[in-house]
Amino acid sequence: MEDKQNHEQSLASTDIPAGGDKESNKPPEAGQTQGKAVKKKKRVRNKQRAQQASSDQIITQQNTSHQPSGKEKQCLKPQHMLTQTSCEQSTQTETPENTSQDQATQTLSLERIHTQPTESKSTQTKTGRLSYKQLYEGQVGEGQDCAPDQSRNPEQLTVLTWNIDGLDPEDVRERVPSLLLHLGKYRADVVLLQELVPPYLKILKEIMTDYEFLQGSDDGYFTGILLRRCRTELVQSNIVNYPTTEMGRNLLMAEVNFSGHQLCFMTSHLESLKASSQERLNQLRRVWKRMREAPDSQTVIFGGDTNMRDWEVKKLGGLPDGITDVWEMLGEPEDCKYTWDTVNNNNKGLPFPARLRFDRVYMRAAREGAQLRPDTMKLVGLKRLTCGRFTSDHWGILCTFSFESSAE
Repeated sequence: MEDKQNHEQSLASTDIPAGGDKESNKPPEAGQTQGKAVKKKKRVRNKQRAQQASSDQIITQQNTSHQPSGKEKQCLKPQHMLTQTSCEQSTQTETPENTSQDQATQTLSLERIHTQPTESKSTQTKTGRLSYKQLYEGQVGEGQDCAPDQSRNPEQLTVLTWNIDGLDPEDVRERVPSLLLHLGKYRADVVLLQELVPPYLKILKEIMTDYEFLQGSDDGYFTGILLRRCRTELVQSNIVNYPTTEMGRNLLMAEVNFSGHQLCFMTSHLESLKASSQERLNQLRRVWKRMREAPDSQTVIFGGDTNMRDWEVKKLGGLPDGITDVWEMLGEPEDCKYTWDTVNNNNKGLPFPARLRFDRVYMRAAREGAQLRPDTMKLVGLKRLTCGRFTSDHWGILCTFSFESSAE
Protein backbone atom coordinates (compact mmCIF):
# COMPACT_ATOMS: atom_id res chain seq x y z
CA MET A 1 0.00 0.00 0.00
CA GLU A 2 1.37 3.39 -0.98
CA ASP A 3 2.54 5.73 1.72
CA LYS A 4 0.12 5.15 4.59
CA GLN A 5 -1.59 8.10 6.26
CA ASN A 6 -0.15 10.32 9.03
CA HIS A 7 -3.26 11.84 10.62
CA GLU A 8 -5.05 8.81 12.10
CA GLN A 9 -4.99 8.40 15.88
CA SER A 10 -2.84 5.77 17.64
CA LEU A 11 -4.51 2.79 19.29
CA ALA A 12 -3.96 1.07 22.63
CA SER A 13 -5.04 -2.46 23.41
CA THR A 14 -6.49 -1.71 26.83
CA ASP A 15 -10.26 -1.42 26.85
CA ILE A 16 -11.96 1.66 28.25
CA PRO A 17 -14.75 0.54 30.60
CA ALA A 18 -18.18 1.26 29.25
CA GLY A 19 -19.87 4.14 31.00
CA GLY A 20 -17.03 6.64 31.07
CA ASP A 21 -14.51 7.80 33.67
CA LYS A 22 -11.89 5.70 35.38
CA GLU A 23 -12.23 5.12 39.12
CA SER A 24 -10.04 7.08 41.55
CA ASN A 25 -7.32 5.19 43.44
CA LYS A 26 -7.15 7.71 46.34
CA PRO A 27 -7.99 6.35 49.84
CA PRO A 28 -11.08 7.86 51.56
CA GLU A 29 -10.48 10.86 53.75
CA ALA A 30 -10.95 10.55 57.51
CA GLY A 31 -14.47 11.24 58.67
CA GLN A 32 -16.17 10.23 55.42
CA THR A 33 -19.82 9.46 55.89
CA GLN A 34 -21.36 6.06 55.51
CA GLY A 35 -23.24 7.38 52.46
CA LYS A 36 -19.98 7.96 50.61
CA ALA A 37 -18.87 4.43 51.43
CA VAL A 38 -22.08 3.09 49.95
CA LYS A 39 -21.54 5.20 46.83
CA LYS A 40 -18.01 3.84 46.51
CA LYS A 41 -19.30 0.24 46.67
CA LYS A 42 -21.82 1.11 43.99
CA ARG A 43 -19.07 2.55 41.80
CA VAL A 44 -17.03 -0.64 42.23
CA ARG A 45 -20.00 -2.77 41.20
CA ASN A 46 -20.57 -0.56 38.16
CA LYS A 47 -16.92 -0.81 37.22
CA GLN A 48 -17.02 -4.61 37.43
CA ARG A 49 -20.08 -4.72 35.19
CA ALA A 50 -18.42 -2.35 32.72
CA GLN A 51 -15.25 -4.43 32.61
CA GLN A 52 -17.28 -7.56 31.95
CA ALA A 53 -19.14 -5.81 29.15
CA SER A 54 -15.93 -4.52 27.63
CA SER A 55 -14.56 -8.07 27.36
CA ASP A 56 -16.91 -8.60 24.42
CA GLN A 57 -15.14 -5.87 22.46
CA ILE A 58 -12.42 -6.74 19.95
CA ILE A 59 -10.63 -3.42 19.69
CA THR A 60 -11.28 -0.13 21.52
CA GLN A 61 -9.58 3.06 20.40
CA GLN A 62 -7.70 5.27 22.82
CA ASN A 63 -5.57 8.30 22.04
CA THR A 64 -1.87 8.31 22.83
CA SER A 65 0.27 11.37 23.23
CA HIS A 66 3.28 10.26 21.19
CA GLN A 67 3.27 11.06 17.48
CA PRO A 68 6.52 10.29 15.58
CA SER A 69 8.03 12.93 13.38
CA GLY A 70 7.82 12.67 9.61
CA LYS A 71 11.45 11.56 9.46
CA GLU A 72 10.87 8.85 12.06
CA LYS A 73 7.84 7.57 10.16
CA GLN A 74 9.80 7.11 6.96
CA CYS A 75 12.86 5.50 8.53
CA LEU A 76 11.35 2.93 10.90
CA LYS A 77 11.97 -0.68 9.94
CA PRO A 78 9.11 -2.90 8.75
CA GLN A 79 9.12 -5.08 11.87
CA HIS A 80 7.87 -2.02 13.79
CA MET A 81 4.97 -1.34 11.47
CA LEU A 82 2.28 -3.55 12.98
CA THR A 83 0.72 -0.50 14.61
CA GLN A 84 -1.86 2.17 13.94
CA THR A 85 -1.26 4.23 10.82
CA SER A 86 -1.90 7.86 9.94
CA CYS A 87 -1.64 10.19 6.97
CA GLU A 88 -0.27 13.44 5.69
CA GLN A 89 -1.33 15.31 2.59
CA SER A 90 1.84 14.94 0.54
CA THR A 91 2.14 11.15 0.77
CA GLN A 92 0.13 8.09 1.69
CA THR A 93 2.61 6.87 4.27
CA GLU A 94 2.96 3.69 6.32
CA THR A 95 3.52 5.14 9.77
CA PRO A 96 4.19 3.03 12.88
CA GLU A 97 4.42 4.16 16.48
CA ASN A 98 8.09 4.31 17.43
CA THR A 99 7.87 2.52 20.77
CA SER A 100 8.18 -1.14 21.67
CA GLN A 101 5.22 -0.85 24.03
CA ASP A 102 2.96 0.36 21.24
CA GLN A 103 4.15 -2.52 19.05
CA ALA A 104 3.24 -5.06 21.70
CA THR A 105 -0.16 -3.58 22.53
CA GLN A 106 -1.13 -3.20 18.88
CA THR A 107 -0.14 -6.77 18.08
CA LEU A 108 -2.22 -7.91 21.04
CA SER A 109 -5.20 -5.90 19.82
CA LEU A 110 -4.99 -7.47 16.37
CA GLU A 111 -4.56 -10.93 17.86
CA ARG A 112 -7.91 -10.45 19.59
CA ILE A 113 -9.56 -10.57 16.18
CA HIS A 114 -9.00 -14.31 16.36
CA THR A 115 -10.88 -14.64 19.67
CA GLN A 116 -14.15 -13.32 18.26
CA PRO A 117 -17.04 -15.62 19.28
CA THR A 118 -18.47 -17.91 16.61
CA GLU A 119 -21.72 -15.96 16.81
CA SER A 120 -21.20 -12.19 17.18
CA LYS A 121 -23.39 -10.66 19.91
CA SER A 122 -23.16 -6.97 19.12
CA THR A 123 -22.79 -6.35 15.40
CA GLN A 124 -25.81 -5.05 13.52
CA THR A 125 -24.95 -6.60 10.15
CA LYS A 126 -26.31 -9.89 8.83
CA THR A 127 -22.78 -11.13 8.22
CA GLY A 128 -21.82 -10.38 11.83
CA ARG A 129 -24.36 -12.91 13.06
CA LEU A 130 -22.63 -15.68 11.16
CA SER A 131 -19.43 -17.48 12.00
CA TYR A 132 -16.31 -16.93 9.93
CA LYS A 133 -16.73 -20.44 8.53
CA GLN A 134 -20.34 -19.77 7.51
CA LEU A 135 -19.34 -16.55 5.80
CA TYR A 136 -16.58 -18.24 3.86
CA GLU A 137 -18.76 -21.18 2.85
CA GLY A 138 -21.51 -18.87 1.63
CA GLN A 139 -24.14 -19.68 4.25
CA VAL A 140 -25.42 -16.12 4.36
CA GLY A 141 -29.01 -16.72 3.34
CA GLU A 142 -31.68 -14.08 2.72
CA GLY A 143 -31.06 -14.19 -1.01
CA GLN A 144 -27.42 -13.06 -0.86
CA ASP A 145 -25.25 -14.51 -3.61
CA CYS A 146 -22.17 -15.66 -1.74
CA ALA A 147 -21.66 -19.23 -2.93
CA PRO A 148 -18.80 -19.91 -5.37
CA ASP A 149 -19.82 -20.17 -9.00
CA GLN A 150 -20.41 -23.87 -9.61
CA SER A 151 -20.85 -23.32 -13.36
CA ARG A 152 -17.28 -22.11 -13.82
CA ASN A 153 -15.46 -23.52 -16.80
CA PRO A 154 -12.90 -26.00 -15.38
CA GLU A 155 -10.36 -24.76 -17.93
CA GLN A 156 -10.83 -21.12 -16.89
CA LEU A 157 -8.26 -19.70 -14.48
CA THR A 158 -9.29 -17.11 -11.88
CA VAL A 159 -6.75 -14.91 -10.10
CA LEU A 160 -7.44 -12.40 -7.33
CA THR A 161 -4.85 -9.86 -6.18
CA TRP A 162 -5.62 -7.61 -3.21
CA ASN A 163 -3.82 -5.40 -0.74
CA ILE A 164 -6.02 -6.17 2.27
CA ASP A 165 -4.60 -3.40 4.50
CA GLY A 166 -3.85 -5.65 7.46
CA LEU A 167 -1.89 -2.79 9.01
CA ASP A 168 -5.14 -0.96 9.75
CA PRO A 169 -6.71 -2.37 12.95
CA GLU A 170 -9.85 -0.23 12.83
CA ASP A 171 -13.28 -1.80 12.26
CA VAL A 172 -11.88 -5.32 12.01
CA ARG A 173 -15.15 -6.73 13.35
CA GLU A 174 -16.64 -5.93 9.96
CA ARG A 175 -13.60 -5.85 7.68
CA VAL A 176 -12.32 -9.36 8.49
CA PRO A 177 -15.72 -11.06 7.94
CA SER A 178 -16.12 -9.05 4.73
CA LEU A 179 -12.74 -10.28 3.51
CA LEU A 180 -13.72 -13.89 4.19
CA LEU A 181 -17.05 -13.37 2.44
CA HIS A 182 -15.29 -12.11 -0.69
CA LEU A 183 -12.70 -14.89 -0.67
CA GLY A 184 -15.45 -17.47 -0.26
CA LYS A 185 -17.65 -15.93 -2.91
CA TYR A 186 -15.07 -15.91 -5.69
CA ARG A 187 -12.96 -18.95 -4.70
CA ALA A 188 -10.20 -17.82 -7.03
CA ASP A 189 -7.80 -20.54 -8.12
CA VAL A 190 -4.93 -18.31 -7.03
CA VAL A 191 -5.11 -15.48 -4.48
CA LEU A 192 -2.29 -12.95 -4.22
CA LEU A 193 -2.38 -10.89 -1.02
CA GLN A 194 -0.37 -7.91 0.18
CA GLU A 195 -0.21 -6.36 3.66
CA LEU A 196 -1.05 -9.69 5.22
CA VAL A 197 -0.35 -9.78 8.99
CA PRO A 198 -0.08 -12.75 11.39
CA PRO A 199 -3.56 -12.40 12.97
CA TYR A 200 -5.22 -12.32 9.55
CA LEU A 201 -3.08 -15.24 8.37
CA LYS A 202 -4.06 -17.28 11.41
CA ILE A 203 -7.76 -16.79 10.71
CA LEU A 204 -7.46 -17.46 6.98
CA LYS A 205 -5.50 -20.68 7.52
CA GLU A 206 -8.07 -22.03 9.95
CA ILE A 207 -11.06 -21.17 7.77
CA MET A 208 -9.70 -21.64 4.23
CA THR A 209 -8.60 -25.25 4.56
CA ASP A 210 -9.17 -25.79 0.84
CA TYR A 211 -6.15 -23.59 0.07
CA GLU A 212 -2.43 -24.07 0.38
CA PHE A 213 -0.67 -21.05 1.89
CA LEU A 214 2.68 -19.52 0.97
CA GLN A 215 3.92 -16.42 2.75
CA GLY A 216 6.69 -13.94 2.09
CA SER A 217 7.65 -13.58 5.76
CA ASP A 218 6.72 -14.69 9.28
CA ASP A 219 6.17 -11.40 11.06
CA GLY A 220 5.46 -7.73 10.51
CA TYR A 221 3.45 -7.46 7.31
CA PHE A 222 4.07 -9.49 4.19
CA THR A 223 2.69 -11.00 1.00
CA GLY A 224 0.93 -14.31 0.54
CA ILE A 225 -0.02 -16.70 -2.25
CA LEU A 226 -3.05 -18.95 -1.70
CA LEU A 227 -3.46 -21.93 -4.03
CA ARG A 228 -6.78 -23.74 -4.26
CA ARG A 229 -5.92 -27.37 -3.63
CA CYS A 230 -8.51 -28.97 -5.90
CA ARG A 231 -7.45 -26.80 -8.84
CA THR A 232 -3.70 -26.34 -8.54
CA GLU A 233 -0.64 -28.39 -7.69
CA LEU A 234 2.36 -26.64 -6.17
CA VAL A 235 5.67 -27.59 -7.78
CA GLN A 236 7.99 -25.25 -5.90
CA SER A 237 8.09 -21.79 -4.35
CA ASN A 238 10.77 -19.17 -3.92
CA ILE A 239 11.35 -15.83 -2.20
CA VAL A 240 13.58 -13.25 -3.88
CA ASN A 241 14.77 -10.54 -1.52
CA TYR A 242 15.29 -7.00 -2.79
CA PRO A 243 18.86 -6.19 -1.69
CA THR A 244 18.40 -2.46 -1.11
CA THR A 245 14.87 -2.32 0.30
CA GLU A 246 14.40 -0.31 3.48
CA MET A 247 10.94 -1.76 4.10
CA GLY A 248 11.57 -5.50 4.04
CA ARG A 249 9.95 -5.99 0.64
CA ASN A 250 10.49 -9.09 -1.51
CA LEU A 251 9.13 -11.10 -4.43
CA LEU A 252 7.14 -14.25 -3.64
CA MET A 253 6.95 -16.86 -6.41
CA ALA A 254 5.06 -20.13 -6.88
CA GLU A 255 5.36 -22.58 -9.76
CA VAL A 256 2.21 -24.66 -10.18
CA ASN A 257 0.49 -27.11 -12.47
CA PHE A 258 -3.00 -26.07 -13.50
CA SER A 259 -5.11 -28.35 -15.67
CA GLY A 260 -1.97 -29.75 -17.29
CA HIS A 261 -0.38 -26.34 -17.85
CA GLN A 262 2.77 -24.95 -16.23
CA LEU A 263 2.23 -21.58 -14.57
CA CYS A 264 4.31 -19.31 -12.38
CA PHE A 265 2.61 -16.80 -10.07
CA MET A 266 4.38 -13.85 -8.50
CA THR A 267 3.34 -11.18 -6.03
CA SER A 268 5.06 -8.26 -4.37
CA HIS A 269 4.40 -5.08 -2.45
CA LEU A 270 6.86 -2.65 -3.99
CA GLU A 271 8.54 0.08 -1.96
CA SER A 272 6.24 2.81 -0.67
CA LEU A 273 6.72 6.59 -0.39
CA LYS A 274 7.27 9.07 -3.18
CA ALA A 275 10.86 9.48 -2.04
CA SER A 276 11.44 5.77 -2.70
CA SER A 277 10.68 5.99 -6.41
CA GLN A 278 14.13 4.85 -7.52
CA GLU A 279 14.09 1.82 -5.21
CA ARG A 280 10.60 0.98 -6.44
CA LEU A 281 11.81 1.11 -10.05
CA ASN A 282 14.75 -1.14 -9.19
CA GLN A 283 12.35 -3.66 -7.66
CA LEU A 284 10.08 -3.59 -10.70
CA ARG A 285 13.10 -4.26 -12.94
CA ARG A 286 13.83 -7.37 -10.86
CA VAL A 287 10.23 -8.53 -11.18
CA TRP A 288 10.33 -8.14 -14.96
CA LYS A 289 13.71 -9.89 -15.12
CA ARG A 290 12.32 -12.91 -13.25
CA MET A 291 9.30 -13.00 -15.54
CA ARG A 292 11.45 -12.95 -18.68
CA GLU A 293 13.80 -15.64 -17.33
CA ALA A 294 11.01 -18.16 -16.65
CA PRO A 295 11.11 -21.35 -18.77
CA ASP A 296 9.54 -21.11 -22.22
CA SER A 297 6.89 -23.64 -21.22
CA GLN A 298 5.61 -21.47 -18.36
CA THR A 299 3.03 -18.72 -18.41
CA VAL A 300 3.93 -16.12 -15.77
CA ILE A 301 1.38 -13.94 -13.99
CA PHE A 302 2.38 -11.18 -11.58
CA GLY A 303 -0.20 -9.42 -9.42
CA GLY A 304 0.51 -7.00 -6.62
CA ASP A 305 0.62 -3.54 -5.13
CA THR A 306 3.27 -1.86 -7.27
CA ASN A 307 2.75 1.66 -5.89
CA MET A 308 3.55 2.73 -9.46
CA ARG A 309 2.57 5.92 -11.19
CA ASP A 310 2.32 5.77 -14.97
CA TRP A 311 5.22 8.17 -15.37
CA GLU A 312 7.48 5.78 -13.44
CA VAL A 313 6.77 2.95 -15.88
CA LYS A 314 7.49 5.33 -18.77
CA LYS A 315 10.76 6.25 -17.08
CA LEU A 316 11.81 2.61 -17.48
CA GLY A 317 11.02 2.78 -21.17
CA GLY A 318 7.65 1.08 -20.86
CA LEU A 319 6.99 -2.63 -20.56
CA PRO A 320 9.73 -5.00 -21.76
CA ASP A 321 9.15 -7.15 -24.82
CA GLY A 322 7.00 -10.14 -24.02
CA ILE A 323 5.46 -8.67 -20.85
CA THR A 324 1.95 -7.24 -21.03
CA ASP A 325 -0.31 -5.27 -18.71
CA VAL A 326 -3.59 -7.21 -18.43
CA TRP A 327 -5.60 -4.02 -17.93
CA GLU A 328 -4.22 -2.67 -21.20
CA MET A 329 -4.81 -6.00 -22.98
CA LEU A 330 -8.50 -5.78 -22.05
CA GLY A 331 -8.87 -2.31 -23.54
CA GLU A 332 -8.13 -0.21 -20.45
CA PRO A 333 -11.60 -0.48 -18.90
CA GLU A 334 -12.34 2.74 -17.03
CA ASP A 335 -14.18 0.97 -14.20
CA CYS A 336 -11.03 -1.02 -13.36
CA LYS A 337 -8.51 1.80 -13.62
CA TYR A 338 -8.21 3.21 -10.12
CA THR A 339 -7.43 0.63 -7.46
CA TRP A 340 -6.47 3.18 -4.79
CA ASP A 341 -9.27 5.71 -4.99
CA THR A 342 -9.79 8.17 -2.15
CA VAL A 343 -12.65 9.81 -4.03
CA ASN A 344 -14.82 6.73 -3.51
CA ASN A 345 -12.97 5.00 -0.66
CA ASN A 346 -12.77 6.92 2.62
CA ASN A 347 -10.82 4.38 4.68
CA LYS A 348 -7.86 6.72 5.08
CA GLY A 349 -9.82 9.95 5.33
CA LEU A 350 -7.43 11.97 3.20
CA PRO A 351 -8.24 15.69 2.88
CA PHE A 352 -7.49 15.60 -0.85
CA PRO A 353 -8.62 13.39 -3.76
CA ALA A 354 -6.25 10.77 -5.17
CA ARG A 355 -7.06 8.19 -7.85
CA LEU A 356 -4.18 5.92 -8.83
CA ARG A 357 -3.61 2.51 -10.44
CA PHE A 358 -1.24 1.18 -7.81
CA ASP A 359 -2.33 -2.44 -8.17
CA ARG A 360 -1.44 -4.11 -11.46
CA VAL A 361 -1.45 -7.49 -13.17
CA TYR A 362 1.33 -8.37 -15.62
CA MET A 363 1.61 -11.45 -17.79
CA ARG A 364 4.31 -13.16 -19.82
CA ALA A 365 2.85 -15.77 -22.13
CA ALA A 366 4.46 -19.17 -22.58
CA ARG A 367 6.71 -19.29 -25.63
CA GLU A 368 5.57 -22.80 -26.50
CA GLY A 369 2.38 -24.79 -26.06
CA ALA A 370 -1.08 -23.48 -25.23
CA GLN A 371 -1.43 -19.74 -24.82
CA LEU A 372 -3.21 -18.05 -21.92
CA ARG A 373 -5.32 -14.99 -22.67
CA PRO A 374 -7.15 -12.68 -20.27
CA ASP A 375 -10.95 -12.72 -20.53
CA THR A 376 -12.27 -10.40 -17.83
CA MET A 377 -11.22 -8.03 -15.07
CA LYS A 378 -13.31 -6.55 -12.26
CA LEU A 379 -12.71 -4.70 -9.01
CA VAL A 380 -13.88 -6.23 -5.73
CA GLY A 381 -14.48 -4.85 -2.26
CA LEU A 382 -16.53 -1.91 -3.56
CA LYS A 383 -19.38 -2.25 -1.07
CA ARG A 384 -19.39 0.08 1.92
CA LEU A 385 -19.77 -1.74 5.24
CA THR A 386 -22.11 -0.82 8.09
CA CYS A 387 -19.21 0.87 9.88
CA GLY A 388 -19.00 3.34 6.98
CA ARG A 389 -15.69 2.03 5.66
CA PHE A 390 -14.58 -0.66 3.19
CA THR A 391 -12.85 -4.03 3.48
CA SER A 392 -9.56 -2.35 2.50
CA ASP A 393 -8.33 1.02 1.30
CA HIS A 394 -7.44 -0.78 -1.96
CA TRP A 395 -9.90 -2.42 -4.31
CA GLY A 396 -9.04 -5.99 -5.20
CA ILE A 397 -8.61 -7.09 -8.83
CA LEU A 398 -10.28 -10.30 -10.00
CA CYS A 399 -9.16 -11.61 -13.41
CA THR A 400 -10.22 -14.60 -15.45
CA PHE A 401 -8.04 -16.27 -18.08
CA SER A 402 -8.54 -19.10 -20.55
CA PHE A 403 -6.23 -21.21 -22.71
CA GLU A 404 -6.25 -21.35 -26.46
CA SER A 405 -4.32 -23.76 -28.62
CA SER A 406 -1.04 -22.47 -30.03
CA ALA A 407 -2.30 -23.52 -33.47
CA GLU A 408 -5.23 -21.11 -33.33
